[in-house]
Amino acid sequence: MSNGAAAANALGLTTQVPVRSVYLTSGRSRTMNLGQQVVELRHAPRWQLALADRPAGQAVRALAWLGPEKAEAALMTLKRKLPSSTFGELVAVAPQLPSWLARTVGKVAYGRRSHSQVGGLPI
Repeated sequence: MSNGAAAANALGLTTQVPVRSVYLTSGRSRTMNLGQQVVELRHAPRWQLALADRPAGQAVRALAWLGPEKAEAALMTLKRKLPSSTFGELVAVAPQLPSWLARTVGKVAYGRRSHSQVGGLPI
């Protein structure tokens, strides 16, 4: 499956177009020559391969590529652009994501209130 840079471009989160062909795999990282083209297969953690080629999986890879600093703004954009069912898939997979991304998904999905608050009061 395509890497995060290609996913971010496809989702309209960046105008950068990947120059190299990089695909994520659960296998080992390696480079292959296919005629004149060089293709890089890069090992990825299981959470980046979640949801495979579904649009929500593409969003996971894009967010991982963008990183913690840009994830919240990107998620706000995705929440507006993606069908609610697709955004719901992203929210459902959040427990499998790294903590920084899971927290950001929760924050955008459920509002700014922290999970350590109930009724606006700290618990």
